[in-house]
Amino acid sequence: MGDNLVIAVLGLGYVGLPLALKLSKYYRTIGFDKDVQRVKELAENYDKTGEIEEEELKNANVEFTSDEEKLREADVIIVAVPTPIDKIKSPDFSYLRSASETVGRYIKRGATVVFESTVYPGATEEICIPIIERVSKMVWKKDFFVGYSPERINPGDKVHTLENVVKVVAGDTERTTELLAEIYGKIVKAGIYKAKDIRTAEASKVIENIQRDLNIALVNELAIIFHRLNLDTREVLEAASTKWNFLKFEPGLVGGHCIPVDPYYLVYKAREIGYNPRVILAGRSINEEIPKFIAEETIKLMIKSDKCIKNAKVLVLGFSFKENVPDVRNSKVFDLVNYLKEYMVNPIVYDPVADRDGAKKEYGVDLIKDIESFAPFEAVIFAVRHNRLIEELNLKRIKGLLNHPPILLDIKGVFDKKEAIKEGIIYWRL
Repeated sequence: MGDNLVIAVLGLGYVGLPLALKLSKYYRTIGFDKDVQRVKELAENYDKTGEIEEEELKNANVEFTSDEEKLREADVIIVAVPTPIDKIKSPDFSYLRSASETVGRYIKRGATVVFESTVYPGATEEICIPIIERVSKMVWKKDFFVGYSPERINPGDKVHTLENVVKVVAGDTERTTELLAEIYGKIVKAGIYKAKDIRTAEASKVIENIQRDLNIALVNELAIIFHRLNLDTREVLEAASTKWNFLKFEPGLVGGHCIPVDPYYLVYKAREIGYNPRVILAGRSINEEIPKFIAEETIKLMIKSDKCIKNAKVLVLGFSFKENVPDVRNSKVFDLVNYLKEYMVNPIVYDPVADRDGAKKEYGVDLIKDIESFAPFEAVIFAVRHNRLIEELNLKRIKGLLNHPPILLDIKGVFDKKEAIKEGIIYWRL
């Protein structure tokens, strides 16, 4: 232990980059990513995720590199790589396996490896450690040590940042746990929680997003029911939230690389031990249905308004997976767009925040740059609550983009319902 440690962060995405920047204030820090272009951009003080400002990168003391050999210098290697799911909703450990092999090739004797990626309980010991042992020809707990500290980064959130959220740490030995507590304790002002062991820490992380997924699934199901009862979901939630112990969640699209992904990791492990989760999968099923529900409600409103459906232009505002971030990975807006196409509608997507190249490469979707050149539209779907979109598009402008009668589907309840109706807009919200 001590301030002379050399720390390497493997993976410079949403999780790894801010971690490397904070650690570099106290330790010599190597920021490694095998994406050469990513490293080049960071060296030029540009973060394509939009999370880190240019000035902060300029003042950073991180050695950004794509040279694996640099990992040999590290006393501590922190692994922060994605853990997605595949097409059949099973855990995709390809990134984690690859990272573990890289660590195994270059880890020095006596070093500690810390994993931050979300996994099921037991994955670190069952998957990562055997790979490191095999590749390095070293013995766990003798030649190298392992810890786990689950990431709690919330992209786009400037309040619940790395230093402001309690950090859970766990090690393979008491000494490893204390080492992690010391390292993370320097940068996390909210405090450190020492979990009993690695499996406990892994389990705590995966259920954080499962709980949120289920709570959103509940209000999404309530929204479907209340629409059939001709009730405004948000008005019902507002009334219910006056009780002190009511948990206020809002309905919406559930995309991204955490909430709609992590539940399948625990489902996979549960099935492996002979239990088929029901509540977890029910929540996932409901949230996966919401894009289709919104598309169907759009078509219903257009039919009721005597609009022609075939080739009708519908403006979709927002494409990234959540507000104020450019990331389009696992965006449920894409599912919504596809369902609209099934009805022969022509969805046109505008998002001034989203990664344009990513939208084209991942989904084949061209994000338009100028809305007016495609107007008029038969309906507008406000899908992602970007601040930029709210600043650019008020109710009057939206109405001006639409053929009569104007239809607005405000998924996240951005606009005041009464004002929209006063403007003569047929207004719908989830």
